[in-house]
Amino acid sequence: QVQLVESGGGLVQAGGSLRLSCAASGRTFSNYAMGWFRQPPGKEREFVAAITWSGISTYYADSVKGRFTISRDNSKSTLYLQMNSLKPEDTAIYHCVGYARPTLVDAPTPNYWGQGTQVTVSS
Repeated sequence: QVQLVESGGGLVQAGGSLRLSCAASGRTFSNYAMGWFRQPPGKEREFVAAITWSGISTYYADSVKGRFTISRDNSKSTLYLQMNSLKPEDTAIYHCVGYARPTLVDAPTPNYWGQGTQVTVSS
């Protein structure tokens, strides 16, 4: 099993920035691809970004491309999401996810989920 704990959420004005962190424990973090999903109020969960085990390959939803950056530090078993130029429509609960594989071929479904951290962007 993998345990994921997110932090770094909060309230920010439109145009501002936040950095989310996700601390992983339970298994070798560097073996797994990781990612972020979010759930806006009243809507379904949606993919935000993902990164392979090495950090070489990254993937983004069109809605965040150019504004968000996903990264990881395998020595600290930590995943990050730098969010810049935030918009009110970015308001959501952000979940860290883990995949039971090192790469992201064929867009796999996440195997592990964190509890989430709230991000609220005011206009």
